[in-house]
Amino acid sequence: QVQLVESGGGLVQPGGSLRLSCAASGFIFSLNRMNWYRQAPGKQRELVATMTRGRDTNYADSVKGRFTISRDNAKNTVYLQMNSLKPEDTAVYYCNVALGQNYWGQGTQVIVSS
Repeated sequence: QVQLVESGGGLVQPGGSLRLSCAASGFIFSLNRMNWYRQAPGKQRELVATMTRGRDTNYADSVKGRFTISRDNAKNTVYLQMNSLKPEDTAVYYCNVALGQNYWGQGTQVIVSS
């Protein structure tokens, strides 16, 4: 079955960096677009970054220039490098793949606070 397991979240000061990882299994990782979403308290889940199987990328305007999505097909893992973090980046971050239906990981909490 499809499994997505995120890691790498934590507490970081404004201006700091974190690297999230999502280990995937149960499907052909290299053939699929991978996505990172986030959900802040009291807000809807929003798409943060996406990478196609051809490694084309797209980012939410709020993270452009600060976040970078990448993938390692040999490790079935997608990453989200987050730099220059701001308090408004505080959220639970989710890995996602759409395979006829949406699959989600359990999420990893990111808190940006001094």
